[in-house]
Formats: sequence, structure tokens, C-alpha cells
Amino acid sequence: QVQLVESGGGLVQAGGSLRLSCAASGRTFSSSAMGWFRQSPGKERDFVAAINWNGGSTYYADSVKGRFTISRDNAKNTVYLQMNSLKPEDTAIYYCNGASSTLTIRRGVDGVFASWGQGTQVTVSS
Repeated sequence: QVQLVESGGGLVQAGGSLRLSCAASGRTFSSSAMGWFRQSPGKERDFVAAINWNGGSTYYADSVKGRFTISRDNAKNTVYLQMNSLKPEDTAIYYCNGASSTLTIRRGVDGVFASWGQGTQVTVSS
């Protein structure tokens, strides 16, 4: 069973940057696609970014394209989300999870294989 621990969130002004980390346990990490999702109060948990098992392919939601960068370090069992040019609408709890493919992640939360961690809160002030 893969366990996930997200960190790196915080309070930042609009235009600022944050780097989120997701530490994963379990042998399946290095062979799995990984992704980031986010959830705002009263809204569904939505796809943000995905990366394939070796980091060779990345995908982004239109709302973050050009501002966010997903990466991974399989030696450290960690996936990252570099967030630049942050906007107030990026305010949410951010979660990571994995799946068999980036397509599964891009389709949403139903195909992920791990229990959800607690997430990390990102708050962007205007």
C-alpha cells in the first residue's frame, strides 16, 4: 500500500512561488505515473498536473499551464510541483496520488491507487 505525505504549502502573495513535495512509500512509486490534484471549499478535487514513470512526459490543466511544473525524483520517491506566478484562484488544498498511467490521472480522481494523504494548503492573497 502506497502512503503519501504532501508538504510545502503556505501563504503567499499573488505573483509569488511555492514548491510542493510529495513523499511516497512503497515499491510501486518508481513505476507509476504520479499527479497533483487540488480542492477548494465546496468544489470537487480536480486534476492539476501529471508525470509519467520516468519524468519523460508531463501534462497540465489549462488553468496552470505555463505556470506550474511537475517533476519527480525516483531515487527519493518524491514528486514535486513548482508553482510560479500564483493567483488567488490557485488557493486550495493540494494532494498527490498515483495511477497506472498519466491518462488515468488526467481523467480525475477515480483511477488513483493510493489512499489520500492530508494534503497541503496553498493560500494566495491578492
